[in-house]
Amino acid sequence: MSKTTAAITAVGGYVPEYVLGNKELEKLVETNDEWITSRTGIKERRILKGESQGLSVMCVEAIKEILEKKNIAPEEIDMVIVGTITGDYVFPSTSNVICDKLGMKNAWGYDLSAACSGFIYALSTGAQFIETGRYKKIIVVGGDKMSSIINYKDRATCIIFGDGAGAVLLEPSTDGDGIKDFVLKADGAGRNFLYQPAGGSIMPPSHETIDKEMHYVVQEGQTVFKFAVKGMADVSVEVLERNNVKGEDLAWLVPHQANKRIIDATADRINLRHDKVMMNIEKYGNTTAGTIPLLLWDYEKKLKKGDKLLISAFGGGFTWGAIYLTWAY
Repeated sequence: MSKTTAAITAVGGYVPEYVLGNKELEKLVETNDEWITSRTGIKERRILKGESQGLSVMCVEAIKEILEKKNIAPEEIDMVIVGTITGDYVFPSTSNVICDKLGMKNAWGYDLSAACSGFIYALSTGAQFIETGRYKKIIVVGGDKMSSIINYKDRATCIIFGDGAGAVLLEPSTDGDGIKDFVLKADGAGRNFLYQPAGGSIMPPSHETIDKEMHYVVQEGQTVFKFAVKGMADVSVEVLERNNVKGEDLAWLVPHQANKRIIDATADRINLRHDKVMMNIEKYGNTTAGTIPLLLWDYEKKLKKGDKLLISAFGGGFTWGAIYLTWAY
């Protein structure tokens, strides 16, 4: 009997209409288009505007696309896992909110916090429920409303992050396609280099934390860059070597969209041509847990059944990892 694997069988995505370009950022902080583009590769990012517009708004639209593509009723979904650090609430989980909004009455799920690695952590977790035979249809979402925790007076962070969400449907496969292997890593010693100081149980919200602007992302850019370059490259090599796959065997590298220089370094380390690297950082920026599913959404029409993909990410915490899979449709 063939081994059951978890295969991605559909992709959906959503980005807000409002475009925050580099020229507009020049009016907010001391920066310019050339400086941002040369160091990050970002030209613009999307921002979710409006009252009571949280992460679930974007996730719902991404999932609706999947349900329509596959002609699936909401009641058929068994589970929804959401990778995010900007849920609608501290609790309940955004997964619960999404299931209610879409009428997924037979699904359960949870949110998973791993910053920019949130989607690959969630995807690897969802795959286990499929492989055991426990569930048949699992939605895995990656998304963040980063504008809700970004200080638009801090040029170190406001140029990087944007809002967006993407989702995939996981289903069982016995034809050899799907998720083959993954390597996930974490090192909490890196937590103070990229984090949100206040809002948790160590430092709950107060007038003081708000006045001191402690609810925004803080990043020590050079340190994060150094660890990200090494982490993404090392874990990408590790998962390929474990599966006897070379860079030239890959159809695509699907890297987290944080910085073009980090992406280029990862491709070079695995000896992969840059035209086989998925990129959309120039138009969306870093949507944190949303970058990888949004890449799959943007490139879906270029993907062919059997294509070998390597997904790689690095995020605050520190968290990082890589997934090797073959495309199922």
